[in-house]
Amino acid sequence: MVRYLRIRSIVKTERTDAHERIKAICGLLPDGSHWTLTHQDAVSQVENRTCAFYIERLADKRYDVIVAMDFHAHKYLKTDADRDQPDELLFLPTCHHVVHTSYAVPGRHFTAGA
Repeated sequence: MVRYLRIRSIVKTERTDAHERIKAICGLLPDGSHWTLTHQDAVSQVENRTCAFYIERLADKRYDVIVAMDFHAHKYLKTDADRDQPDELLFLPTCHHVVHTSYAVPGRHFTAGA
């Protein structure tokens, strides 16, 4: 059964290639707890149909997140409204949850596949 998760924030990189611009995606579960997945893990979960991700923009506009591939065969996440770059995802706020800081305790956060 596919698990539907809303992406509320991301962890960006300084890279410019579409497959390297997002380090992780983040959101909240119905109970309010934080979840995070690396970009690579999120791509795998979409491809395996373990999770389906989406974002919501103003006026309750919903965009489904899909896996795309650039001309070098690098896979990356983008919305169904994006062209070559994951612009809609990049418009999301940066996640400031403790798991993304240098002093975070490894293994002490939720992953969507758990």
